[in-house]
Parts: sequence; structure tokens; C-alpha cells
Amino acid sequence: MKFFKELFGNLKFAWKYAKKEKLKVYGFMICGIFHIIISVIVPVVSAKIIVNLTNSKLRQVLFVALVLFFVENIRNVINFLARYFSQITYRETFIRLQFDLGKAILRLKNSSIDENSSGVFIQRLTNDTSKIADVFNLLNYQLAELLTNIGIFGAILIIDLRVFLMCIISVALIGFFEQKRISVQNEKDKIFRKENENVSGFIGELVRGVRDIKMLNAEKSFLKELNEKLIHLNKTRYDMGKVNRNYNLFISFLRDLSDLIMITLLVYLIYIGDMSIAISLVVHNYMSRVSWVIGNFSYLLEGLKDFNLSTSRINEIINSKKYPKESFGKKHLDSVAGNFEFKNVSFGYDDKLLFKNLSFKVKSHSTIAFVGKSGSGKTTIFNLLCKMYDYKSGSITIDGEDIMELDKDSIRKHITIISQNPYIFNLSIRDNLRLVKDNLTDEEMVEACRVACLEDFINALPDKYDTVVGEGGVSLSGGQRQRLAIARTLVQKTEIILFDEATSALDNVTQSHIQEAIDNLQGNYTIMIIAHRLSTIINSDKILFLDEGCIVAEGSHEELLKSCKDYKLLYEAEIEK
Repeated sequence: MKFFKELFGNLKFAWKYAKKEKLKVYGFMICGIFHIIISVIVPVVSAKIIVNLTNSKLRQVLFVALVLFFVENIRNVINFLARYFSQITYRETFIRLQFDLGKAILRLKNSSIDENSSGVFIQRLTNDTSKIADVFNLLNYQLAELLTNIGIFGAILIIDLRVFLMCIISVALIGFFEQKRISVQNEKDKIFRKENENVSGFIGELVRGVRDIKMLNAEKSFLKELNEKLIHLNKTRYDMGKVNRNYNLFISFLRDLSDLIMITLLVYLIYIGDMSIAISLVVHNYMSRVSWVIGNFSYLLEGLKDFNLSTSRINEIINSKKYPKESFGKKHLDSVAGNFEFKNVSFGYDDKLLFKNLSFKVKSHSTIAFVGKSGSGKTTIFNLLCKMYDYKSGSITIDGEDIMELDKDSIRKHITIISQNPYIFNLSIRDNLRLVKDNLTDEEMVEACRVACLEDFINALPDKYDTVVGEGGVSLSGGQRQRLAIARTLVQKTEIILFDEATSALDNVTQSHIQEAIDNLQGNYTIMIIAHRLSTIINSDKILFLDEGCIVAEGSHEELLKSCKDYKLLYEAEIEK
């Protein structure tokens, strides 16, 4: 009962994605009905050919063969239409489901992404969505087969009650063991999918980190780890196969034994005169379908359990609380000036507080820098400003509006962040820039790259702006990746720009150009900078010095040299280098 209740709910979920193709679904169902009728008729017609041949009625043989040819071609056309309807339904359902799941993944809280490997999302986005999209084809086809067999059972009941009872006993016995096989198989499949997610995640990390693995000379360690994971995964796959092998061997024996007993029964009924040879031939033709009725039913049941499992895994991401989603308010700001305030903000990772009652203000169109040791909370401040994480208590406001009350566009449409390790997509330079502005003009693109000191490099490339940069921007140097990220940010033209160690990978010459670009932005944007190179922030309006999540000093560069011993030591150490 629990299975069917869960199945009904999951079918409602799947229908939400398939209902736009309901005419195709109905068309497939109509084809199934005709397929049932033809499948019941064909064995009778085939038996008549054998009977007429036996009695040397050659004209009748030719006539029946012609009828059979006509019926079979109708079935061919019906099968063609059924495949057409099923493929369209599958394709459109699959696309909608994958798109919705992709959208849900992008809405996940960062903590949900941090706590799971990429394999969790990749496997569900590819394999599980496919199984859900195929459920209506599975139901239509297998139910048609099942109804066909039920029709054949009815025909056998009309012919002879004893043969019918023998069929029922055979089907019930085989069905019992098939049900046991499917239940065990389903539990093994749950384990296998979890293992498969782990392996997919590890392979993804191996591919993305292949250059670092080579440079660390760590191929043996990674290959050993990969081998262990693959062995474990395929042992789980082998256990699934073992269940099928063991049960199928016994079930095949039962099916063959059933066929033997049925033939013996037909011979006996012919011998005692209770059945003619012609009728026994009809029954024998039907038996080829009846002997596999449980196979069809088992395939249907196995597919539905597989569907239930896939749907629950997809629903975990789309609808459940297991993978929390980002939440935003409803208040919308068309534009912002760029005034920020942290007021008694407390935040931590894994229940360990990083900030406790952190407070500071940023005026619009000012340039603020954050300085401090690694782990002091500088990048976390940027993440909280962009609402990548939610703070525990206190408030963060933009232009006096609490960010917890603002919608997503009011925060992220007006703030861009250039991170220490920006991700560059496996697209052309032009398409990387168009990701943030689809109506980007060539003039805007060229100007952004010029300001980011990237124009000369691009013009020296054979394909210029159409050059594909590889996954993660692998064909670019570290400095070129960051300059492309800066250009991508300048294309957005947001009121607030956050630089998170954006010049850390640049050489001194390029850094001076970028610094000049940042200086040119001052006064027109609210700019916040995290930097270890203090030379890049000496022109900031205010510098905040952080230590263990607390602001221990603030002021201009000159003021901090006089009032903050730690800041002075950092600056002098940099000058000495």
C-alpha cells in the first residue's frame, strides 16, 4: 500500500513535466489499445494457417496469410506511431525536468554545495531525470503488454478451465519469486547509486585537478584511490547482478517446468478427446505470451520502483529540506547608492563563530579596504554582503534596507565580486563576457577589456575574442584569468564592486595597470578591496584591519601607519621585499 501511495504521488510529480505533451501521451495510449487487440488476434490467425496446411486447404492458407500480412502491417504502423509519440514525450519531459533541477541546484545554499560532492548533483541531473522522463513510456508499453496478456488469459479461460487454472498457478508461483528478486534488487540499487555519486564526484575532482596532480607527482596516490573506489562501486554492481543471476536461474527453471507441464496437459486433453489439435495449437501459440506475463509484470514493477527511487532523489533537491535553498525577501530596489552597514553581525561555520557583534559602515562611492591575516574573515564579509551565506544575528543593510528583506536582484544585480580564483567557463572570451550581459555590444566588450589591460593580449590571438579558453580558463595564465574576470565585472556596470585579492596573481607591470583602472573607478562606484599587497590600497578612503573576526583598527593608510603596529609591520615587510 505504501508503494502505491508513493507511486501515485511521484506520478503526479512527473505528470507536471509531461502534461504539455498530453496529446502525445494519449496517442501512445491509443496505439497501445490497438496493439492489445492485434496481439490477441494474431495467435488465432497463425493457428488457422497451421490447421489449414495440415488439412491441405491451400486457398484458405493464402487467404489467411494475406489477412495476417494486413494485420501485421497495421501493427508496424502502430508501433511506428507509438515510438514517435514516446520519443517526443520523453525528449520534452527530460528537457523540462533537467532544466528545473538545474534551476533548483543554482538556488541551493552554499552550505548545501559545500557539504556534497559534485557527483551527487551530476548523477541526479543526468541519470535520475532520464528514469523519471521515461515513466510514461514504461507505463504505456508495459501496461499494454499486461492487458494483452490478461486478454489472452480470458481467451484461455473460454477455451478450457483446466488450462486456465494451470496458467494461474504457474504465474502466481513465478510472480512470488520475481517480487522477492525486485525487493532485494531495489535495496542494492540504493547503495549502488550512492557509491556511483561518490565515484563521479572523485572523477570530477581528478579531471579538474589533473595539472596539480601531475605537478605534485601524486598520480600513484590518486590512481590508488580511484582504483579502490572503482572496486568498491563495481562490487556493489556485482552484488546487484548476483541477485539477478541467482533468482533468474531458479525462475527460468520454474518457467521451463511450467511449459513442460502445460504441454503434457495439452497432450492429455487431446488424448482423452477433450480438446482438438487445432484448439491446442491456438492455446500453444498463446502460451508463448503467457509464459512471459510475469516477466512483463516484473519489468513494470522493477521500472516503477526505479522510478520511485529516482523521483525521491530528485525531490530531495527540488522540494525537500535536506538540501536547503537560498531565501530572499520581496522588497525590490531598482538602483542603489552603495551605503553599507554591518550592525552587531554574528556568523560562523559549523557552529564556530567567526564574527561576534561585528559593526562597521561604508559610505557610497567610497573605497574601503580590508586587511588582516588569512582566516580573519575578510572574504566572509564579502560573502555575507552578497548573501552567499546567512548571518546568525544582527543586520546588514544596503542603503538602509536589511538584505534579508531584499529580493535576489536587489542584492546581486548591483554587486559584483572579483574573487581570488575566478572561474572562467569553457567558452570563447566573447561568450564568457556575454554570460553577464546577453545584449553586450562589441564596443562595450572592447572597452571593458581595454580597462582590464587585456585588449593587447586578445588581439594577438588568432581568433581574438572568439578564442575558446578551456575549462576553468586553462589556456590563460593566472593574471589573464583575473583580468578577464575584471572585464566580466566591468561589463555588468554595477554600482558596487568587490575585489577579493583580484591582483594577487598579476605581475608588477600589469598590477600597476589594474591599479590605475581601480583608481579611475573611485568616486563613481562603491569599491571594497581585500588585499595582501598593501601598495594596492594606500589610496583607499578607509582601511579596516581585521584580526580573528574583529576590527582592531581603522583609518587611512597614513593614520594606520601611526596608530596600528601590526599594520605598520606588514607594510614595512612588503617594502623590504
